[in-house]
Amino acid sequence: MYLTSCIHREQLFDIAERWFCGRMEPGDALRLTEILICDGFVIRETLQGLASRLIDSISGGPFRERRIHYKGELRDALCQNPHETSPRLQDLFTQYRTNPDFFYRESPINGVMCLDERDRLVGLYRIKRPTRIAEKANRYIANWIFRIVREKAQEKAEERARQSGVPLVSLFTPEKEMVREFIEAEKAISRSFSEGAIAFDRTALTINDVGGMKIIADVERLSRLDTVLSSDPSIGLVDREHHAGDYNATSLILHVAWDRERVCRRYLEGSNWEKYTNRGVPEEKLRQGLAPVLEGAAPTLCIELILSTFPDMVESELGSSIHEERIVAQRDDRTYKGYIPTNVEFLIDYLFAVGFSPVVEIDRLPIKLWGRYLPDTLLSYIRQLYHLPDYDLIY
Repeated sequence: MYLTSCIHREQLFDIAERWFCGRMEPGDALRLTEILICDGFVIRETLQGLASRLIDSISGGPFRERRIHYKGELRDALCQNPHETSPRLQDLFTQYRTNPDFFYRESPINGVMCLDERDRLVGLYRIKRPTRIAEKANRYIANWIFRIVREKAQEKAEERARQSGVPLVSLFTPEKEMVREFIEAEKAISRSFSEGAIAFDRTALTINDVGGMKIIADVERLSRLDTVLSSDPSIGLVDREHHAGDYNATSLILHVAWDRERVCRRYLEGSNWEKYTNRGVPEEKLRQGLAPVLEGAAPTLCIELILSTFPDMVESELGSSIHEERIVAQRDDRTYKGYIPTNVEFLIDYLFAVGFSPVVEIDRLPIKLWGRYLPDTLLSYIRQLYHLPDYDLIY
């Protein structure tokens, strides 16, 4: 779990790597809390500044921001003040107005809409929610572990072929034997985690889109952004991907320098620190600002920038490529669904829960990658972080 949108990504990776191997150090919980407070604020401020620069550069007019907590707020804005219309768009708007609850209205989002003087959506920025980060980490590490498990199973098959004196391609392996070898390889990986003997592939576990932004405009205006981005020395292009089909958009991964002086000042202005008083950190420490916790912070962070036309934006929220349906498809389309990637998701969920809870000290890690757990187990331990009793009908 290498989160390039976080300025303390090296420290986060180190903590996650140790927790994957069952090794917790004193002070981990407090440091997690400090990092998530600091990095969340830096990502938000960087997104806000970037949105202002990029939208201003192609719109030529002012815009206002509106915080949203549910996807229904975004979808209402698309329908109420469209940039343009067509039979297809009108049909989607009608479907949404007829049965809005069918369109995942209650899906949570930690986002901000950018609206022009006519209340039309011209941009959106958001910070990915911890549950979505955990799900993505599950997929990434599942693919990585599956390759390792498959390689170990392949080695066992090659050894049997050598012992039998036949080429591997001529070796007949009963299905039960293949399953057994795969399970043994999976157990070997589990032991490697428990012994701290596994080398993590940072590239395979990199997530670039914790901080994300979408700009909505016509093709001509969107094309201007290439010039804007290339002329800004504080922005570097890391990757570009064009999506075509049911989902149409251009996705850019940007390397963005953040302004340390501005961010530290903004944190103290307007008593922004007060938003974090429920996180277990003493008020006097919060009042000191971000400077004391910036040790080891990177000078840049990665932001995903998605460029979309209005019709394609509507399709991604109401039509053929609705975002939540793509999430469901990603969950179902997993090559490897063993207990290890499930535990990865549970453990990362718990890691974030610790960082957001009022608890800054924990005595043990309740989830191990080599164990087996139900979702109820994770839920029970997260409730304990908030000092909530488990639901129980028998006392």
